[in-house]
Amino acid sequence: MIEPDIQQTRARDWFEALRDLICAEFVAIEREAGSDATFDYLAWDRTDPSGAPGGGGVRGVMKGQVFEKVGVNVSTVGGTFEGDFGKTIHGAGEDPRFFATGISLVAHMANPHVPAVHMNTRFLCTTKRWFGGGADLNPPIPYPEDTDAFHARLKAACDAHDPDHYPRFKKWADDYFYIPHRKVHRGVGGIFYDHLEGDWDANFAFTQDVGRAFLDIFPAIVRRRMAMPFDAADKARQLEWRGRYAEFNLVYDRGTLFGLKTGGNIDAILMSLPPLATWS
Repeated sequence: MIEPDIQQTRARDWFEALRDLICAEFVAIEREAGSDATFDYLAWDRTDPSGAPGGGGVRGVMKGQVFEKVGVNVSTVGGTFEGDFGKTIHGAGEDPRFFATGISLVAHMANPHVPAVHMNTRFLCTTKRWFGGGADLNPPIPYPEDTDAFHARLKAACDAHDPDHYPRFKKWADDYFYIPHRKVHRGVGGIFYDHLEGDWDANFAFTQDVGRAFLDIFPAIVRRRMAMPFDAADKARQLEWRGRYAEFNLVYDRGTLFGLKTGGNIDAILMSLPPLATWS
């Protein structure tokens, strides 16, 4: 893969630094619960269809007492899109070369009262350059105060950059994280954005603040709920909800498709799937 330029390097370094901060905080939560769980990291390399080195990444997974399964992945890949897939990617219709770097996180929690969560931020380069990502909360048993706190923190991050960001990106998340065949939303929403281009420094600063907002609010919600008692009915509700989550990620999620189409690590791509789920 061609050596990244300064913008690509800065974005990659931030995503890797954010990974380290998030993983340290999640491990700290496990210690507070009396668990010695830690992350298992696996580095992987990618070969471009041309046969040239195509970058790679690191898959991080932890299975603990609080986090039944959490994956935090970083990847930096590049090369050439195969076939018609490139025509579906912003800026790659005429030139299939690309570069992508980002962090992707999904946490499935042991206690049904603790919401699952997804967070992803990324920087892509084709003939255009843009940031994308967001975060959304996915509680099997929703609590309005958790939903309100999550949205308030993301709104604060958005408002610090542009007052139009939050209403626009909240609606984008509501529209995107929807399961048409079930006619339900995947969770209680959050923000989602893509093709954020133009002022690179401003957009990078915003993307960084989205990561910081997630790191600030989600651990607080986990600590609020992780010791709550639950029963078999609560667990059954969680497992059925996880089935809906799996359906979305396998059928509609664009990140899953991007990873598969660009020759990413299968275990890293599918780490978003829950460890257990049921379908009624």
